[in-house]
Amino acid sequence: MVALNPPLCNFGQPAIDFDLPGTDGKRHTLASCRGPNGVLVMFICNHCPYVKAIIDRLIRDCRELAGHGIGCVAIMSNDVAAYPEDAPEEMRRWATELAFPFPYLYDESQDVARAYGAVCTPDFFGYNANLELQYRGRLDASGRNPAPPEAHRELFAAMAEIARSGRGPSEQTASIGCSIKWKTA
Repeated sequence: MVALNPPLCNFGQPAIDFDLPGTDGKRHTLASCRGPNGVLVMFICNHCPYVKAIIDRLIRDCRELAGHGIGCVAIMSNDVAAYPEDAPEEMRRWATELAFPFPYLYDESQDVARAYGAVCTPDFFGYNANLELQYRGRLDASGRNPAPPEAHRELFAAMAEIARSGRGPSEQTASIGCSIKWKTA
């Protein structure tokens, strides 16, 4: 399993619209997922050890970000033929079991992941109220194993600052994770 780091933040890049099915049986768009102060678009999947290492803290942070007016949405774009653990029924089971406080969407065509330039799971895109990119960093110091409980909550702090000021931190540390599992032609 190859670990990848996404590029750092391209400040001001506009969010890209989407219309995808969720594990809740509904369709979700960028407009339906955003909060009044911004939106966090996350590319995750079920099988990735990097996502598994952070999922409990990610859920906690998304719950708290709602109080700051930040909407959160997770998108799964992997090839489910090659990775059946990421299939929609498994996504639904995981989202229900962990009580995700955000929509968990299936990008079957992989077009949304390509449009965003997502490269790994997890890959975070934090936007302000004007839907301008302000954060493309990591959740915290976790890798394949959870960071210590006292680790700085980098993504949470950045998104809270974005909610307050509209600007993300100038210093950001790239996320790390498994590559998006692209379909072969």
